[in-house]
Amino acid sequence: MTDATARSPRPERAGEARPDDRLVGSDRVLAVLAELASYPDGVSLEEITLAVGSPKPTVHRALGALRRAGFATQDGRGRYLLGDEFLRLAFTHHEGRPDHVRVGSTLQKLAERYGETAHYTVLDEGSVVYRAKVDPPEGAVRLTSVVGGRNPAHATAAGKLLLSYRLTDRSAVAEWASGRDLVRRTDNTITTVNGLHAELELVRRRGYAVDDQENEPGIVCLAVASFLTSQTVPSGAISISALAYRTPLATLVDDVDMIRSLAEVRA
Repeated sequence: MTDATARSPRPERAGEARPDDRLVGSDRVLAVLAELASYPDGVSLEEITLAVGSPKPTVHRALGALRRAGFATQDGRGRYLLGDEFLRLAFTHHEGRPDHVRVGSTLQKLAERYGETAHYTVLDEGSVVYRAKVDPPEGAVRLTSVVGGRNPAHATAAGKLLLSYRLTDRSAVAEWASGRDLVRRTDNTITTVNGLHAELELVRRRGYAVDDQENEPGIVCLAVASFLTSQTVPSGAISISALAYRTPLATLVDDVDMIRSLAEVRA
């Protein structure tokens, strides 16, 4: 479900320069804002200019606009960082999300019961996005999953669970996979349309999904559906990500009814 080692290469974002993609106006300001998030220790004007592929004066003006809004700031070395106002808005928005509030106690119970990390995720195109995360009170292994972070849907238990509700036949799977790179994260990752279709059929039959070291070696995961906004369409997935040697996948599968009962939060 999540990476437990070094941070994976940063995926291409809208703000990254491509030969046929010149950023203008507000797009440039947003690209600069997004780029700042990649540098928690700050970034120089030269570095961010290179990253967004725009002339230095225009990037400097974009940074000026962000600073006036409180969305960017400069440290004592003159390096740019995300501003406190942006962080305040982001955290206020996150804390106010109903799904985050409603699943919090569920994730806490799962993390305490199994001594592993519990997540709530939603599907966004080809990725799952982490909306909430709770680590166990003791014995936690640092996972690189963060609230707002992403992982590929085809390689994660939560992603496969949510895809199973949307891609109900092979043609739908093929259409979804068209133009996407089903990247092989490990030797166990499913990377073909036929393989993914068969997996989603299995998920529908048994009502849960697993990640058997498909996204990260040594990490297993089991996911069940969460129905926060509808009785029939899941709003997201609740999952447990565990170290395979400490909590084998078979242990989670054997306990799936208990996991479902703990995760029972409905509209």
